Amino acid sequence: MNKKGMILRTPLIVRFCHWCMVCLFILTALSGLSLFFPSIKLFGLFLGTPQLVRALHPIIGCVVFVLLMFMFIKLAHHNIPNKNDLLWIKNFKHVIMGKEEGIPIGKYNVGQKFLFWCIMSLIFVLFVTGLIMWRRYVSDYFPIQIVRIAIFLHSFAAICLILLAIGHAYMALWVKGSIKGMITGYVSRAWALKNHSSWYEEEMKKVYQQELNAESETKVEQSSQTEQKPAL
Repeated sequence: MNKKGMILRTPLIVRFCHWCMVCLFILTALSGLSLFFPSIKLFGLFLGTPQLVRALHPIIGCVVFVLLMFMFIKLAHHNIPNKNDLLWIKNFKHVIMGKEEGIPIGKYNVGQKFLFWCIMSLIFVLFVTGLIMWRRYVSDYFPIQIVRIAIFLHSFAAICLILLAIGHAYMALWVKGSIKGMITGYVSRAWALKNHSSWYEEEMKKVYQQELNAESETKVEQSSQTEQKPAL
């Protein structure tokens, strides 16, 4: 891929973590639905027999939690709300119509930030309630009333997270170039300027500074070579 005119949006380690998490989340969601709704037990066949699904579901869920916590550490500082987010909200109609020009948007917009914090909150609820429900290792340490509440909260949070994941996938398809950016890690400068103008300006300042540093180093090398050249 020709990286000239492109901007690195997502580092390799974050992309790898993201796609691993996506694959495991799909398995976790399908297996969880098959356990909650026995009539659609076909969803759980990806992991094997019902007994194997019951054993693997919480383990895979814990792996998804760990991967999301890693992404939280890497991305949380980009998702802190700021005053520019108010402008995005006020101009929401224009954003939906694809007219983001002139609206200062950082690396992630308000919708993406909202999605980020919702996902992180829900996965925390799922992790805690899942541990309480884990019949093989943990649930015996809690009263049955607490386990029942955990089952309800776990089911509710799971449905909410699945819906958010579907919405996230739809938005990625809707905004042209988003999926390619998550696959390759790079987006075009035009894409960055249109969708995330403030982040684009920050990145271009880095690019210009790197170019200035490179020019300075080249001039220093040329000057050094001129001084070392013997007189005729």
